[in-house]
Amino acid sequence: MRLLMLGGTEFVGRAVTEEALERGWEVTVFHRGHHAPPPGASALHGDRTAPGGLDALAAGEWDLVVDTWGGAPTAVRDSARLLSGRAGRYAYISSRSVYAYPAPTGLGEDGPLVEGSQDSAATAYAEDKRGGELAALDAFGDRALLVRAGLILGPYENVGRLPWWLNRAARGGPVLAPGPRELPLQYIDVRDLARWTLDAAGAGLGGPYNLVSPAGHATMGALLDACAAVTGGRAELRWTEPALIIEAGVEPWTELPVWLPEGELHDYMFGGDVTRALEAGLKCRPVEETVADTWAWLRTLGGQAPQRSDRPAPGLDAEREAALLGL
Repeated sequence: MRLLMLGGTEFVGRAVTEEALERGWEVTVFHRGHHAPPPGASALHGDRTAPGGLDALAAGEWDLVVDTWGGAPTAVRDSARLLSGRAGRYAYISSRSVYAYPAPTGLGEDGPLVEGSQDSAATAYAEDKRGGELAALDAFGDRALLVRAGLILGPYENVGRLPWWLNRAARGGPVLAPGPRELPLQYIDVRDLARWTLDAAGAGLGGPYNLVSPAGHATMGALLDACAAVTGGRAELRWTEPALIIEAGVEPWTELPVWLPEGELHDYMFGGDVTRALEAGLKCRPVEETVADTWAWLRTLGGQAPQRSDRPAPGLDAEREAALLGL
């Protein structure tokens, strides 16, 4: 198989590239040149947002294109149109954020969607991802696979959510653990996303698929227990009622990464129906494996994970945490 990876040097793109290389595929990574692609991949350079930025893709044929773009839909539009006659299939890594809010637990791929346009400049994340979907569909039709990922965790994470919890657990001492322990989570390990995407595209699948673990595959307790265990067991998890956290003005998701209290937003983020993906072969590794492998990777970097410049670093200030815990 010949893969053209649009991106391919960080997080999701890197995981897809590494998975393809492990399969013995011929991989071409198209990127801006800021980071080196994995060894074994060939590279083409260009900036999708600049005039003439796709010139390096003017020639060449591929069996599959994988695109993780999350900005202006016009970039997906232009890339997909350019490649539609020279690529077999187009897998667009989208997001479950394309569903209109609020969304009930158990919502499948046929749920109501936000408005989007392939001809739009960057507006907001959900609308941009929907515009990207429409661009892929317009150029490739039923040869377009729409991978609607939810929360993505694992090695190479450059958003900072799991790395923050791991570093916090590694510091040890009393840790504010947002309850309840049994709060169900839905996420996808980036390597499971990569494997499923390449399998599904190789099998000729098209259309939208929710790609997260089944509801309850992990809980907040299991995630934080794993973080505490893998970092040496020095963290003392102090489970705290959601109401106390909210009353203190702590922001779920950003100051306490991954966590959302039970309610409308939790249902929206962690209640998707993944029946289609499971029937198409999705397999999710245990949360303990995701946490352990992310910690092993993080230690190779001295604990300092890369951070996307367009995303604020998450996490709770140590003094605010201590105050909440009465320390």
